[in-house]
Amino acid sequence: MTYLFIADLHLSPDHPRLIRGFLALLQHYQNKNTQLYILGDWFNAWIGDDYTAPWLDEIVAALKQFNAAGNRVYFQVGNRDFALGQDFLKQFNGILLPDTYSIEIAGQQYRLEHGDALCTDDVGYQRFKKIIRNPYLVAFLKKTPLSFRQKLANGFRKKSRDNKQQKNYEIMDVNDHAVINALGDMDYLIHGHTHRPAIHSVENKLRIVLGDWREQSGEAMILEINDQGQQHFIKWQIA
Repeated sequence: MTYLFIADLHLSPDHPRLIRGFLALLQHYQNKNTQLYILGDWFNAWIGDDYTAPWLDEIVAALKQFNAAGNRVYFQVGNRDFALGQDFLKQFNGILLPDTYSIEIAGQQYRLEHGDALCTDDVGYQRFKKIIRNPYLVAFLKKTPLSFRQKLANGFRKKSRDNKQQKNYEIMDVNDHAVINALGDMDYLIHGHTHRPAIHSVENKLRIVLGDWREQSGEAMILEINDQGQQHFIKWQIA
């Protein structure tokens, strides 16, 4: 059994190299009895499970093949694709996980999450998240035309870029106390979101930060764990 953890792919039709990299990843792990965990921001934006496009059909077809080989796909929403739901995942028997989730590998406890909830110093973002993730608002938006949702998503992305340029990068990183609380009785914490891949020691436990997928350099830091609990932090090369 291979446990594979990735995050922050930000797939979109505007970034075909990243799509190729994801499809290559599926092919590479096709015959390795893989449990794939995607910890948020799989897509650069998600306007609803009713959205269809040829580039997305190619991804779904590859995931169906991946699943048919006996592998499994698990997904946690991120700040960019929080509207992605089980309706999309059921096309390839994918499983939607809650915002925080724990698994046991070789007797060790791992907590999984996207990572944005750990950035408590970014008060503005946390306030915005609470509003936009309101279940009533999400349900309302799902009933609006796709064209409206697309414009809204474009506006959110622009606002996010502008805000990042104005904020100290440390504010957008995780808060130490939030990390300690999240670890709790876990042995490991795995997350993405910050785009700062690294392995940090926290009170004799480990926080593993997955890397974002970078189109220009063609690389991403991903995590592989075998069923003996051996961890491999891998620089995945995107052709």
